Amino acid sequence: MAAPQPDLNTAQRAAASVRVRGLEKTFDGDHVLRGLDLDLAPGEFTALLGRSGSGKSTLLRVLAGLDGEHAGEVATGGGVAVAFQEPRLLPWKKVWANVVLGAAVPAPREAALAALAEVGLADRADAWPLTLSGGQAQRASLARALIREPRLLLLDEPFGALDALTRATMHHLVLDLWERHRPTVLIVTHDVDEALRLADRALVLTDGRISHDIVVDLERPRRRDDPRAAPLRAELLTALGAAPTTP
Repeated sequence: MAAPQPDLNTAQRAAASVRVRGLEKTFDGDHVLRGLDLDLAPGEFTALLGRSGSGKSTLLRVLAGLDGEHAGEVATGGGVAVAFQEPRLLPWKKVWANVVLGAAVPAPREAALAALAEVGLADRADAWPLTLSGGQAQRASLARALIREPRLLLLDEPFGALDALTRATMHHLVLDLWERHRPTVLIVTHDVDEALRLADRALVLTDGRISHDIVVDLERPRRRDDPRAAPLRAELLTALGAAPTTP
């Protein structure tokens, strides 16, 4: 049932990987986030949905520490890494050098090769970024995030520009990496089916607050045609103001 996020008890709050209270963010006097509260448990995979301009990417930037001009309490309790929709690889550096860019790791090349191997890209370590396909570039972006061993992994619509087949492949990869490393994951997406395929929870951001917090209690691996997903899909579409489609 759709409902605002319930109050957590003291023990749960203490264990939360992310704790946000009363988050306020304005742009030129326009309130984008309005007293937002959020708790993410360690190792939880959460999807964040909302209409365009609802503040999803703004929230991720605050959690990533990229936007410090806000009011309210924000605690992430450890290392944070971000993968954006655009891989943001530097074209004048080899792929392996992009992976370790800004990361304080011993034996940088060896560390980069290990991270690239995890995402199935070890054979492209010495390639130039402009020679990569879209899916390969996103794999490199994930390797760059994972090499930091984050406790919190933020994904800002990382698969939005990929074709359907590459996107499905990336879904499998992300789930595999999550199951191996178990960071807390928050993914921003416009795709209800992507949220249901990946996440344990689906949050809807409306008018600067979390308006719906829906548990996605489906066994993995998940299928789009799973009949148990249909009511969750309808609930999310309704929360987003879209008419549910008939299966």
